[in-house]
Amino acid sequence: MKTKIILSLLLLLNCMSFTYSQTEHLVFKSVPIDGTLDDYISKMELEGFRHLQTEDGTAILNGDFAGYKDCFVGVSTLKQKDLVHKIVVIFPEKETWSTLSANYIDLKEMLTEKYGKASETIEKFDGPTYSQPRDDNDRMYKVKFDKCKYHSIWNTDRGEIQLSIEHDGVTKCFVRLAYFDKVNTNIIKAKAKRDL
Repeated sequence: MKTKIILSLLLLLNCMSFTYSQTEHLVFKSVPIDGTLDDYISKMELEGFRHLQTEDGTAILNGDFAGYKDCFVGVSTLKQKDLVHKIVVIFPEKETWSTLSANYIDLKEMLTEKYGKASETIEKFDGPTYSQPRDDNDRMYKVKFDKCKYHSIWNTDRGEIQLSIEHDGVTKCFVRLAYFDKVNTNIIKAKAKRDL
């Protein structure tokens, strides 16, 4: 009888410890943003992602995320400390403003349902009133030439989530979603401060 009680208590403490580690870190695809890069890659592979390459402390993965097919995911660590602290998702490229902005709005709505209203939102095109875009082509031109500022940020107890419309050169326009785990980012900052 005594053995059963002790085993039950140990099991309960173990479950509580697991739950705590689950809740202190920001979560991506139900996996806490924590641990070594190799461990995190293994967990993402179990979630259906393919590991494409690793370079300079960042692993590039490919797979489906949040209902979108063929996304690229960057999992980052600080090279001096093999500790995952940031995840970046690049959604499929779009050629029209209507499809690009639809992705952004769809993801923003889902994030708002999960995390509440964004802490910060900027959704505008740079330039004077007379040069504001009039149609889909004008809006895409503004995106490609860095005149589009569309981003939303959620500050949570576990970290920060950033959603934005981005471009790479004048041909690639996409939505980007980034997760910054608070616990591990603070560990990395503390290590950097010790170096100063």
